[in-house]
Amino acid sequence: MQKIQDGESYVEQTFSRLSLVDGHFMGIEFEDCTFEHCDFSGAHFSRCKFIDCTFKHCNLSLMQVPSTRWFGVSFTECKLVGVDWTKADWPVFHLDSELSFKQCILNDASFFGLTLQELTLDECKCHEVDFREGDFSSSSMTHCDFTNSVFMRTNLQRVDFAESVNFNIDVLENKIDSAKFSRYEALSLLYSLNIELVD
Repeated sequence: MQKIQDGESYVEQTFSRLSLVDGHFMGIEFEDCTFEHCDFSGAHFSRCKFIDCTFKHCNLSLMQVPSTRWFGVSFTECKLVGVDWTKADWPVFHLDSELSFKQCILNDASFFGLTLQELTLDECKCHEVDFREGDFSSSSMTHCDFTNSVFMRTNLQRVDFAESVNFNIDVLENKIDSAKFSRYEALSLLYSLNIELVD
């Protein structure tokens, strides 16, 4: 049985089918590590580092990440419901943390006020996610469902929303210069202008 110890460093290791529900971990560094079919739901990672790591088919729902650093991390087919990413450590000199989420469930997450330029969200379910006051410029948010997600004073310049649906973005409250939208879904942007659309 693989174990994760506080204060240790793990490099180029693969962790498979670990079940560490509600576990508490402190000061651990992971670099170039792969996590497959692991259950970290409710886990508490404090002052840890995940650098160039990959998560596949993992459950990370309600994970807590106080002062934990994420750089160059990709998540594929993972469940990340209710994660408050604002508690993590995001160095001001890294505008692009190279985070990638593909076919993930990110419902009820918070990215409030974060600068995560060039963020990748692909085929993700993003219901009731808080993107307010963040800078996500030059990101790719394609084929996603943004039902009830919140955008306000958000920098969405040059964001690619192609094939994404159910977003509610007020064009007067957000920066959307050079953003890309699918033609039909772009009509929803007009609702914030208090105008009447006719056929």
